[in-house]
This record gives sequence, structure tokens and C-alpha cells, in this order.
Amino acid sequence: MSDVATLIRSGKVDQAQSVLDQTKNTNSADWHYRRGLVLEAKGQVDDAVDAYEKAMALDNNCLDAIFRLACALDLYGEEERAMILYESLAGRIPTHVNALLNLATIYEDREEFEDAHCCIERVLIEHPNHPRARLFLKDIESSMSMHYDESQERTREKRNAIMDTPVSDFELSVRSRNCLKKMNINTLGDLLRISEAELLSYKNFGETSLNEIKAMLKQKTLRIGQMKDEVQQTSRPTAAAAPRRQSEGSPDLLSKYLSEIEFSGRSRKCLQRLNLVTVLDLVSKTESELLSSKNFGQTSLNEIKIKLGEFGLSLRKKTD
Repeated sequence: MSDVATLIRSGKVDQAQSVLDQTKNTNSADWHYRRGLVLEAKGQVDDAVDAYEKAMALDNNCLDAIFRLACALDLYGEEERAMILYESLAGRIPTHVNALLNLATIYEDREEFEDAHCCIERVLIEHPNHPRARLFLKDIESSMSMHYDESQERTREKRNAIMDTPVSDFELSVRSRNCLKKMNINTLGDLLRISEAELLSYKNFGETSLNEIKAMLKQKTLRIGQMKDEVQQTSRPTAAAAPRRQSEGSPDLLSKYLSEIEFSGRSRKCLQRLNLVTVLDLVSKTESELLSSKNFGQTSLNEIKIKLGEFGLSLRKKTD
């Protein structure tokens, strides 16, 4: 029966079907598992899922069927069911490496980085030199750092919104309000960028107005001049979109759908997130453009470069 999987990997699906027919045994979990492989290779995913489920019903220890069922469900949108199956495999001994890797991918997509990190650490405990796990660990750690940066950015945006609040929104005396207006101090941020001495140096601005403003700011845990020495953050210039190059390769190859190419679940989700549909869409991207996408790491990049290399293609170079 192992010939079936070998034939499928060689692209000989019809021969695999023939071997399957010759060895038909509907009471065998292994036979239903192999049938699922053939159906999946033919693109009949729903039927493949049924075959894997029959294999599980006959033998709950048919781990290959459980894993393939989880993969099929994961790739075609039933993530919750896939997670239950991956977690059942992850709890078995010996460790099911591929189940842990795929489970880590789902956790990372959900930004549950600690859980993803734990999955990869479990793989590396038993297989310290596992190349994919080691790369994946770096990706997850990078995502954790990125998530922290995004949190910082949200905090910064909230702070900026406070700084842009007009001083006219607060109850101040007419005298204080007029002085601030003449000094061109219109927002809370303006007050935080000027010193008490500078305020008092202005004509008609006295201790009474100063104390009033200080009391108003204190209610918001702010104080006059606290941003005076901060360097103002400037936004990065937005890079112009790189023009699409005239890619090498036959029109038939470049118009090939990426869904027709066998990628890991992690890479496939990243490509979908980038709205890349065809091979041409993919080869028009640079490595840095792909890596800038959320959760797209070196592991996925290496896989994609290898797949493109099989077609004699490569990603766009920065100098194009």
C-alpha cells in the first residue's frame, strides 16, 4: 500500500488509483487512508475528508489519517476542527512533529504566540537540529516582537490623540484662554512642549493662570513642559510601489494558480493574506516585500523560493 503514496508523490495519480482498486478492503483503516490520499490528489477534498474519517472510525490510532484529515480541514477553512485533531496528535507519544508545526502555525495566525512557541520548543526538545522548527522559532520570536511593536504603536496613537485635544475643550478662565490663544497654544500637546518660564514671560500671563492650567493638566496626569525635550517623531516616507516586471517564463506557467502548487498551510495562508493568486503575482514580489507581511517569515520564504526554483523562476530582485 505504500506504493500508493509513492505514486502520488511522483504525480502518477491514475496508477495510484489502479493500485488502490486492486487492493480494495473497505474494512481496512489503512486502505481508506490511502483512498483519501488519492482523492485529495484529484482535488476531491470533501470525498477525501470522508475517507479519512472512515479510517479514523475503523482505527482511532491511524495517525496518518488523523493528520491528513487535520491538514485538509485546516487548508479549507475548518480551522477549529483541525485544531482539535492537531491537539490530539500533539498529546501523543512519541511527538508528532508535523502536527506540532501545523498547530504552531494556527496559534501564530491567531497571535497566540506563547502557545506557538511552546509547540516549537517541544519539537526541538526531541529534535534539536530540526531545520524547519529552528527557522520557525525565529519567525515566532520575530512575530512576538512585532506584536509588541504594534501594541506600542497603538499606545502611541492613543497618546497622540490626547495631545491633539484642543485646550478650548477644558474649562479655563477667559483670561487664561485668551493668553493661550495669543501665544498660539491650541492643544494639550502645545502646553506640554512649553516651559512654565516661557508662559510666565508672556505679557499678562501670571501665576493665577499658570496654577489654573497646572491644575487642569494634573487631572490628566500631565504637566507643563513634559514633552519639551522629546524628539518629535517623524513618519517614514512611504516607498513608491515597485513596478511589476516582465517576468521570465511561459504565459501558461505565469498564469498558473498558486492553489495548484503544493505549499505548506503556513505559506499558503501567507500568500492568501497578500492576495497573491497566480505565479506571476508571486514572482513580481521581492523577498523584502514578502517578509514585511504579518507572520511571513524565513521558513515560508525558503519554501517559496524552492518551489519557484523547480519551475526555473525566482522572486523579483530589488534592483529590477
